[in-house]
Amino acid sequence: MLWVSLPDQRPRRELYWMSRMPDTDVTALAAQEPVGDITWVPSTYRRPVKRFVEAGALAWVNGLQRQDPASYDWVTTLELCSLVTGQASRWRRGSKVLQAVITWENLPNQPLYKVPPYKQALDSARNADLYLCTIDAARNHMLDNGFEDHKIRVVKPGVDTAVFAPAAEPTHEPVVVFCSPLAPNKGIDRVLDAMRLVRASVPEARLVVAGNGPLRGLVERAAADPAAGVQLAGQLDAHGVADLLANAAVFCTAPRPTWKWTEQLGLAYLEAQACGIPVVTTRCGTNDEAVLPPNDLVDDDVEAIAAALVGQLTDRDRRVRIGAANRERMVAEHDLVTQCARMGAAFADIETQAR
Repeated sequence: MLWVSLPDQRPRRELYWMSRMPDTDVTALAAQEPVGDITWVPSTYRRPVKRFVEAGALAWVNGLQRQDPASYDWVTTLELCSLVTGQASRWRRGSKVLQAVITWENLPNQPLYKVPPYKQALDSARNADLYLCTIDAARNHMLDNGFEDHKIRVVKPGVDTAVFAPAAEPTHEPVVVFCSPLAPNKGIDRVLDAMRLVRASVPEARLVVAGNGPLRGLVERAAADPAAGVQLAGQLDAHGVADLLANAAVFCTAPRPTWKWTEQLGLAYLEAQACGIPVVTTRCGTNDEAVLPPNDLVDDDVEAIAAALVGQLTDRDRRVRIGAANRERMVAEHDLVTQCARMGAAFADIETQAR
């Protein structure tokens, strides 16, 4: 399998999941070295201007034409309108290579679909063989945009439930964890404001922030104030995140939509729940697919976030019950090995039909 990456992508979890599919060899054209048993082809990009990020990058990968289609069974990219998706469609034309597009898209009317050359990439993606949707909303999105249902498969993301696992004993400490990019769309500013209200009711409550991004300075200023109860943990690897979550009382973010993005699922929600803690977050996009009752999905309002946090922090028995239910669901529905096998089955099913 050949994976064609976007320029701004950190090593993608989707790529790691594919490398864990049974009997699958993966080669990745990517700027950054991926994690896992993957053959890496370091790649540069033709990028006229630096506009948008991720699937919206105005960029094409260099060197794809040097890859021999005869060496691959599949070429896979992320999102329908990414320019590398259109590039991969052209590259495999006339060969026996099958094309898969992984999508998280949930905006009913994605504005990029109307903008050349993203529209051309979208149109070329209609000839792909498999559309692998990571959320139910993505399947609905594709059907609404006229894609063929028989090519669509939904496989929810997996989380390593051996790494992301509960502590031996749930904490008694009122520690809230924010683990996400420090960007406006993830709402660290809202969480910091909410914690000021929380500490009026629970003075010993603390917020530990893991991540990096444009609002890091905001967190640093809060952490410098001893009265704020804020700690900046910085960028952590998977084991560091897992340890932080397992020893927390509550996980909290506060996402809000942008003009071309809204929360799709939120892998951090799954990791927190696998660690056996409850989630407090704002209602955004389709994150209700990840955050189910009795976790707290609230309005984008500082007071609502604070009230939900106080409710969790002051009732340990309740949050232990919620955490245990969260852990049980993650093992049943999002275990990494199981979900990678289901992803592999989706590819194999399409291969069988193509023969």
